[in-house]
Formats: sequence, structure tokens, C-alpha cells
Amino acid sequence: MADADFFDVLIIGAGISGIGAAYRIHEKNPHLSYAVLERRSRIGGTWDLHKYPGIRSDSDIYTLSFPFEPWTRPENVADGDAIRDYLEQTARKHGIYPHIRFNTRVLSADWDSTTDTWTVHTEADGRPTTYRGRFLFFGTGYYNYDEPYQPEFPGMQDFRGEIVHPQHWPEDLDYTGKKLVVIGSGATAVSMIPSLTEKAGHVTMLQRSPTYMLSAKRIHPVVQFLRTVLPGRIGYHAARIFNTIFTVGLYAFTRVAPRLSRRLIRLAAVRNLPRGYPVDVHFKPRYNPWDQRLCAMLDYDFYRAIGDGRLDVVTDTVDRFDETGIVLTSGEHLDADIIITATGIQLQALGGIALSVDGEEVKPQDRFVYREHLLEDVPNAAWCVGYINASWTLRADLTARSFAKLLVYMDAHGYTHAYPHLGDQPMPEKPAWNINAGYVQRALHALPKSGTRHPWNVRHNYVLDLIDHLTAPVNDEHMVFGRVPAPAAKTA
Repeated sequence: MADADFFDVLIIGAGISGIGAAYRIHEKNPHLSYAVLERRSRIGGTWDLHKYPGIRSDSDIYTLSFPFEPWTRPENVADGDAIRDYLEQTARKHGIYPHIRFNTRVLSADWDSTTDTWTVHTEADGRPTTYRGRFLFFGTGYYNYDEPYQPEFPGMQDFRGEIVHPQHWPEDLDYTGKKLVVIGSGATAVSMIPSLTEKAGHVTMLQRSPTYMLSAKRIHPVVQFLRTVLPGRIGYHAARIFNTIFTVGLYAFTRVAPRLSRRLIRLAAVRNLPRGYPVDVHFKPRYNPWDQRLCAMLDYDFYRAIGDGRLDVVTDTVDRFDETGIVLTSGEHLDADIIITATGIQLQALGGIALSVDGEEVKPQDRFVYREHLLEDVPNAAWCVGYINASWTLRADLTARSFAKLLVYMDAHGYTHAYPHLGDQPMPEKPAWNINAGYVQRALHALPKSGTRHPWNVRHNYVLDLIDHLTAPVNDEHMVFGRVPAPAAKTA
């Protein structure tokens, strides 16, 4: 084993969460040392993992980018490669890049109460390596990077073409002029399909049931106006505020007026699809908007591909694969050269890292979450997870700032450990993610628990969370602070 490297703060993951945490923690605590442990060879997290074509995002770039580093390009919705480049440029500009340890996979972390430190075991370039630190920040996201959700369809082994999952997209995949079938109608499928139709011979999207789709503008006139009339950072922040208000307002409107929302979404589909198209067969979900996530398309490009004859949507289920494609339950056959299984992700807490306190295993799914980022009775550790109904970065930045503020408070008062404690009062549990998406329903107990009372209630409300961040004290009645006992003095 290599000698242990000690840092005040160990940040796991160099995606949006990790880079944002590094900036905020250093901003408020410049005297603290930190390292970012990244299992991949490049910055970017999700944006480096996913290589499939298309925008790969259903958030506007102004709320997805950092408040401290303006997005300077004209897009309101950006491609995945542009987002990854932005993250790398941000890390280099703000001096974060030299702190990143690439090709370092974290395997386990154990808290030692006798020293108030974490010992983190990693594998770096195939070698076991140990780090020690006072604080941990998990910027690991919420799903399994290695194993996507891939159902076993009957006859998959009989198909003579290639079967591809978007999470493991081959960079050399050539689909030019070929017949593609995409299984799934979630955000991944909807974001990639318009790009696929530009090169493929034909694309068919096979869905079990319809999904709500909204169109976003790649270049938004209001955003462009704000960036033009207001100088520099002022224009950027004005555009960010506009997009935040629009996102929060849209969600609130759809939840308050679901019937009207359904009619408006359907009307947009009717207006932008070919005359006589069976909208109610393929684009009329059985649920209300935001019971599951809404999917984003750019400038109605998904509907345009249907109108141009480059894309078909089929609502049916798979009976089996055969040598040349898919046999549906209805008996119809979909010919395919390549089948893309956009069938979803598998939820995973803390990146699958084994966590323990004084040698006792901690199962994150058995612990309640305090203020959406601290785990019950787990000292000096935070976990960053975004919203289901808004940009990831809106909550990621609040989480990073809250953790940085906690470190300031502890330093000022000489505390060496802090953790939230629920106590003996019973706390009813509710789902942490209140949507009916398949990847959530398949793994309801994969993530830490949400209570029903604040501050143990996981909310998906940026406005309330922002108010809470600005007004809530660090040392409320649920937080436990302490100091590691000083070593006994040696006697002569």
C-alpha cells in the first residue's frame, strides 16, 4: 500500500457536483487542502460517460452551468460535448484541475471517531492507494455508471445485428444508412433520436406507453435579448434568473393545472405533427405531467423527423427478438440493423462506495437525509443529488455552499466533527423522489430515506431550498457538534 495522503476535504467525482463543491469549499475555506478523486481519465462525470449523439440534456444550460462561471456561447440548450468542455475550462480557470486525481476509483470509506478522520481506500491505475481526510463530499450522482438497466428480452441472442445501450455507446458505431430501432421513450431516447435520423436510413422508436414532450429553443430570443442589452455577468445572471423562473413556474403550473397542461401539450403536438397523425395513440400519456419527467426536444425536431418520414413511433411491447429485428406483441415485425436499448438506469447511492463508521457498515438506504445532503449519524460527509424537476446544478450549488458554510462554522468554533441526529422521535418515511419513472419504481429503496417533516423532508422545490439556505442556522437542534479528545500529555 502507498503511504496515506492526507487532505482536509476529499471530494469524490469530477463532474458538475465535484467541480462545484471544490470551488465553493475553497472559496469559503481557502486554508483547507482538498483533493478530487475521479475514477475516469477526464473531467465531466455524466457528460464524459455518455457518448451517444444528441443534446444529452433536458435542462437549459444557464441553470445547468455554474453561477460563478458564465456560459458564454449563444445556446440556451447545449450539446453534451460542449457541456463537458465547459466543465474542463471551468476547472482549469479556477485552479481546480491540479487537485484532481484521475483514474482513481474509490472503493470504501471508514470514519474513525478516535481521530475524527476518514480513511478512503481507492484503486488508482490498478494499484491500491489510501487517502485520509477530515471531510468527505460525494459528487457521485445517483446511478450506476457500470451497469445500466438492461432487461433480457427473449431471443436477444438470435439477433444478427448490433445491440447497443446508450450508457455504453461505442464511439466507432457507424449507423449511416441503417435501420435503427430505439426501445424506450424517456429523456435519453427523445434527446438522441433527432440526431440519429440525420445519418440513419430510418429510425423507429418503440415505446410501451406515450411520454410528454415539450419543445425548447436552442437559441432563446428572451435570453439573447438579456445577454445583448445587459453587460457581461449581469446579462448572464439575468438569463439564469429568467430560466430558473421559467423552469420553476412551468413545474408549478403543470401541477396546479394538470388538465389544462395536458390539453396545451397535446395541442402543440397536433400543430407540429402531420395532419391526421394519431396523436392520442402515441403522444397522450395516461398520467399527468410531471408524474414522470417531461422530455425535451429542440425546436420540435422530434416532430419534424416524423413529418419528414425519417422517424416512426410505435406504441407496443416486445414479444421477442429474431434474426432481423423485433417481433411485437401485436404480431408486427420491426426490421433493424441496430437495436438501441434506451431502457434506463439503475439507481445507486454514493457511487456504490462501501461506507462504515468505526468499522460498522452504514447502509445509506437505511438513513434519513438532513436538508437533502447530510446523512443521519454519519459525521463530516455530504452527498450531492439534484432535482427531478429542475436543473441538477441548482441543488448541487446549494449543497456545495451549505457544506462550505458548515466547514466555516466548525473551524470558527473548533469543532472536529458534525452530523445530523434524528433522535428517538419516530419519523414517517416517504419516497425521496415522488415520480413514477421506471428507474425509480424499480429501486425505491436504493437511495437514502426522506422523512415527512422538515428538515428531513427531501423536497424538489428550489425556491424553498434557497430560502432555507439563506435563513436556516448551521447549528439547529438536529445537528450534533463535537471535538476529538486531545491526546494525553506524555510524562517524563
